[in-house]
Amino acid sequence: MYSTISVDRRDGFAIVSLNRPAALNALSRAMQRELNAAITELDEDASTRVLILTGAGRAFCAGLDLKEIAEIGMPPFGEKASEDPVRAINRFKGPVIAAVNGAAVTGGFELALACDVILASRSARFADTHGRVGVMPGWGLSQRLSRTIGDYRARELSLTGRFVSAEEAERWGLVNRVVPDESLLAEAEAMATLMLSTSPGMIERLKSLMCDGGKLALGDALALEGERAQRFNPDLAAADVSNHREGPRPNGQAEIKLL
Repeated sequence: MYSTISVDRRDGFAIVSLNRPAALNALSRAMQRELNAAITELDEDASTRVLILTGAGRAFCAGLDLKEIAEIGMPPFGEKASEDPVRAINRFKGPVIAAVNGAAVTGGFELALACDVILASRSARFADTHGRVGVMPGWGLSQRLSRTIGDYRARELSLTGRFVSAEEAERWGLVNRVVPDESLLAEAEAMATLMLSTSPGMIERLKSLMCDGGKLALGDALALEGERAQRFNPDLAAADVSNHREGPRPNGQAEIKLL
């Protein structure tokens, strides 16, 4: 079905792999279209509640395909970018886990930053080379990076273009944690399974609340939390609570008692 990506559907989650390993998974126009289409389709599938995004081969994503740009020009950005893969990630209602298995550069860095959780292999590296290639960021890096690691560190990375190792990225809070290369996908799958062990609909509601609240001033965000608590919590009937008191979780851990 797809020529530049692969989709592996599992029980409750899907693994979407960028699949141009010979080109270090550079984002061609075709890959952008297919990535957008696949994520949109998975978002419409009620049985897929979590996504894992990773890369085939030795890189996560080397950014936009510069050879293609030299031939046909830059892809559209902003409101005209109907096939923007970052927008597709942002539209996905459930959590998106980036399993960064190698270099995540420029546009590839933006893909990772758009995800809700970033797991990095020890061989992962991150860089913003927009300044080196003479291209302005259009998928959110100039805003998301500073909000993630702070203004000064973000400016250092963007204004120098230097690479950050997985270990340094972890120290800066850019990634959730670093794992051995061979364990990366298994760790991502275990996290997806743990997310799926929550009450039905809760991971989507919590993600929506955190994302929407993050766009507001603190007072307004707290008001939003109160409003949604009032809206959704009455739906948690006593029978629903009792169903979550005990029993094994999918990862083998005992379920925490709510009462």
